[in-house]
Amino acid sequence: MKPLVGISCCTKQFGVFGMPNHAASDTYVRASDLVIGAVPVLIPANGPTADAETLLDRLDGIILTGSRSNVQPSLYGGPPHAEGTPEDPARDAATLPLIRAAVQRGVPVLAICRGFQELNVALGGSLHQRLQDLPDRLDHSTPMQPSAKVRQGKAHSVRITQGSWLHRLAGATEIAVNSLHNQGVDRLAPGLVVDAVAPDGTIEAVHVVATSAGPAPGFAVGVQWHPEYDWPEDAVSRRIFEQFGEAVRAYVEESRFGLSVARAASAD
Repeated sequence: MKPLVGISCCTKQFGVFGMPNHAASDTYVRASDLVIGAVPVLIPANGPTADAETLLDRLDGIILTGSRSNVQPSLYGGPPHAEGTPEDPARDAATLPLIRAAVQRGVPVLAICRGFQELNVALGGSLHQRLQDLPDRLDHSTPMQPSAKVRQGKAHSVRITQGSWLHRLAGATEIAVNSLHNQGVDRLAPGLVVDAVAPDGTIEAVHVVATSAGPAPGFAVGVQWHPEYDWPEDAVSRRIFEQFGEAVRAYVEESRFGLSVARAASAD
């Protein structure tokens, strides 16, 4: 039986009447199907009615997706966004409690772009709202080009921390990545370790080592770029999803073993 991997949705307006929908890009679904080997399950952005514990009782991993919307500044003590900045408070209200619960339980988490920023905020960090407005920073925002190859192409390098999960995965201390974001990590959350930085010092990859209850019990990593765009051609992007899939299957086996032990104990 295949594992179930939850994919976070955004609220978006579709159709001629702008009806609200819960949506996630097909790129995440395809990576779940074709690389991870899991059954993708879309997690609606249903705000405070979301039930993280019920979701985690049934899911074997979580992918936190990218989005045009930005995490609400009130959630990390930041000033209000500039007028016109897209937000998705229903997504924030669903994903941040889900992240905290998943990390505490040891459910594998792969956080991408906005999801990477959510991971930092959920665990107590803060964000820069517009990296391109800061001195000595690159413009990390999406290239305004009609060509998807240009928009999603490699934009800059990242320097990888030696000995980190990403270093072991990539087999290199520097790789090229795409860049489609305005926001970035300001104050790193407690329990997160930096695994890669851009040439301007922007944090580009992290992993979770601790929670408020002690050492992190499971696999939880984040990248600021979008490996779901180029995993068919890029070995590192593909390996990120493969390693997440390995963590998901290990979690399933541990859960089954724990259930078997519990059943054996109750039979005694």
